[in-house]
Amino acid sequence: MEHERKRTRAWVLHPEIKSDSGRRDAAPALEEAVALAAALPDLDVIGSNVVRLPKAHPGTLFGSGKIEELGSILKAEEIELVLIDGPVSPVQQRNLEKAWKVKILDRTGLILEIFSDRAATREGVLQVEMAALSYQRTRLVRAWTHLERQRGGLGFVGGPGETQIEADRRAIDDQLVRLRRQLDKVVKTRTLHRASRAKVPYPIVALVGYTNAGKSTLFNRLTGAEVMAKDMLFATLDPTMRRVEIPDGPEVILSDTVGFISNLPTELVAAFRATLEEVLAADVILHVRDISHEDSKQQAEDVEAILASLGVDENRARIEVWNKLDQLPEEEAEARRQRAEREDGIHAISALTGEGLDGLLADIAEKLQGVRHEETLTLTFAQGKQRAWLFKEDLVQQEEQTETGFDITVLWTDRQKAKFDRL
Repeated sequence: MEHERKRTRAWVLHPEIKSDSGRRDAAPALEEAVALAAALPDLDVIGSNVVRLPKAHPGTLFGSGKIEELGSILKAEEIELVLIDGPVSPVQQRNLEKAWKVKILDRTGLILEIFSDRAATREGVLQVEMAALSYQRTRLVRAWTHLERQRGGLGFVGGPGETQIEADRRAIDDQLVRLRRQLDKVVKTRTLHRASRAKVPYPIVALVGYTNAGKSTLFNRLTGAEVMAKDMLFATLDPTMRRVEIPDGPEVILSDTVGFISNLPTELVAAFRATLEEVLAADVILHVRDISHEDSKQQAEDVEAILASLGVDENRARIEVWNKLDQLPEEEAEARRQRAEREDGIHAISALTGEGLDGLLADIAEKLQGVRHEETLTLTFAQGKQRAWLFKEDLVQQEEQTETGFDITVLWTDRQKAKFDRL
């Protein structure tokens, strides 16, 4: 008989700092923070609230009066963990833990906890470990209880020796080097897989978007796969790829990627760069948006900012997918449909019901086909492989045999021509 895992009573705080010019609206930000906390299986979120501050206090984040007020609430509710939706310095964290007698976790720490809980593949586990160690390395000032200790030399040599914090930092650096080597091997394997796919004429269509926008539901609908798709932040962490045949279009590789989020920790962006390289290699990017979310516009801007930081070319073919029409009132859903019809590169859909998918697939096919043009090729008898490929891709319009080989008239796109040249 399994023992039931102990659940931790948690409280979520969203500091709304007036001096922060780039702050998001407090209500949706707090809602997202609570959803993040709910994504961890062992947490019970007892309560949450927005804390308005004129400015952040360097040593404690909150003022003394607010610390006392919140402390009495936390004590009355028997809270064990406080999640602060924003950056908390090591000093602030240590002082708040001392004042409230609870464990403090900031936004970055919480997201790392979720990723650690979700990582399933070897690559995902390695990336999370690296991100967590990079984060921990910057917080050694409070993360260890024995920092004041010092290790002496051989016991008879004078001098203070190596401080514990230096030893801990060196141990983390050594572990990071080992993890990086292991990850490099995984990345090389992924690169080989990508190179082998490049030899096969399958374009790549990558799904990107804010976490919980419905990417995995859309992926499952298009591929018939059974990727985990739940109403939960970061339900999908490890990338999944499937082959899909598009009606009146080519076969494609559809790639489902990790969801983005505002203020995504820099440690995670760096760690997951290898995974997100699939986006860099994609022929078409589908930006999936939860159009029913009140903060949808801000979420879209966050996704675009992360794509830009990854180095995704602005000229890359993109389609904006307005998902979750089924969650809107009919009048509002109809307004979204009409607007999407008027604007190029936007499709209003419901991945859950299948509404709007035919138009989306047609647009993907059009973007992948590109503008086709006619060209006559002269092939020798020795170029049987190239001739076979042209027929296999159904590009041949006319063929005449000559004394040395074949004159073949083809109708193709620049992309297909480039693949032919690589054969």
